[in-house]
Amino acid sequence: MFETVLFPLEQRNQALEMVKVVISFAEEHASRLSRLSLVGVQDAVEGGLSESLVQLLQRTRTAVEHVGVPCAVVERPACSALEICSLATELNVDVIVMGLQGLNPDQDTDSTALKVIEHSACPVLVVP
Repeated sequence: MFETVLFPLEQRNQALEMVKVVISFAEEHASRLSRLSLVGVQDAVEGGLSESLVQLLQRTRTAVEHVGVPCAVVERPACSALEICSLATELNVDVIVMGLQGLNPDQDTDSTALKVIEHSACPVLVVP
């Protein structure tokens, strides 16, 4: 049902827990993953990545490879919700899985996840 999964990976405290959820989801549905790495604007301009982001990307790759889930990596400068939705359409993904960092959907209307939900042509699974 969910053959292809897109998950935007943001640098935040719960990112590795999010990766575990995505891997579990992909295993359960025999899905292929497309990991969208969101590189900060300053990093993109300077051509470098922070050490913590490099470690997060390496840990993600290791976790995905460990379970044998096929994963393609797409790296873009910090993306807006519309760019995430556009990439999902371009890659023909079946579902987008992303985090909602403890936000209240009724009050936090600037959330990227909420905007992806609003504009996506495919289902969006939000992980708190």
